[in-house]
Amino acid sequence: MPADITVIIVNYNSGPHLAECLTSLDAGLAGFNWEGVVVDNASTDDSEKAADQGQSESASGHVRLVRLPNNTGFAAGANLGVRTSASDRLLFINPDCVVAPGLLDPLLSELDTCPRAAAVAPCVINEDGSPQGNARGDPTMMTGLFGRSTLLSRLFPSAPWARRNVRRSRTLPEGQRAASVDWVSGSCVLVRREAFTEIGGFDERYFLYWEDADLCRRLRNAGWSIRFRPDARVVHVGARSSRTVKPLAIRAFHRSAYLYYATHVAPSRWSLGRWLAAGLLFARCRIKLVAARAP
Repeated sequence: MPADITVIIVNYNSGPHLAECLTSLDAGLAGFNWEGVVVDNASTDDSEKAADQGQSESASGHVRLVRLPNNTGFAAGANLGVRTSASDRLLFINPDCVVAPGLLDPLLSELDTCPRAAAVAPCVINEDGSPQGNARGDPTMMTGLFGRSTLLSRLFPSAPWARRNVRRSRTLPEGQRAASVDWVSGSCVLVRREAFTEIGGFDERYFLYWEDADLCRRLRNAGWSIRFRPDARVVHVGARSSRTVKPLAIRAFHRSAYLYYATHVAPSRWSLGRWLAAGLLFARCRIKLVAARAP
């Protein structure tokens, strides 16, 4: 019988965390007819062993490993995972996430009750239980100042721009279980295959970062909605793969940020905002690279 849900994990050098993620999936998705696809982007650690072990230890043998000879990036790896499956529901999850039992019930309920909902995300939390702010407003120039991890957002979390860029579960009206948002992080999100296929999946021009914001924006432009269910939770350690290649991750983040801005915010090459964004992102990238090399 074909699986009802496909869990797609794009992995790069996340061996120990991948093993923990797969173990949690086997318990967290108990009772569901699911399969797992691990797309490994030419890892150089023990990721393949962790995936093989996860497959052999799974109570139902749901996990498949797709080994790639080169690192193709997240978007391309995720699209490949989708092509190898046939499920109507696609759960994209990072290898450094830990799933608790009951995660899927509210997410599936949201897709079932909202026929034009293309994607729904749980509340992604840190290991200490604090929310990561994975439901967000469309990126703008102000996102660079009031983004999820910026100094201004940490100093002034109640500022209007900070609240707009990061949707926190406590801002929902009392009794409201779900909200429509601009976009959600790809660290953990359940997506309707019909909608995903309609817009052509992830844009593979994004090697790493911002592909989730781009996907959600294109889904909304096509008439779909993006939903957030804070009553569903998943723990995300965060940035485990990127830490192994920090300079590459820094460059990829800023290139993808510019690509998103040039595509959705300032599509004209003669736009002043586009040139300003390019200059600011270039300067920020150089500063981050220097800081990363510091002892």
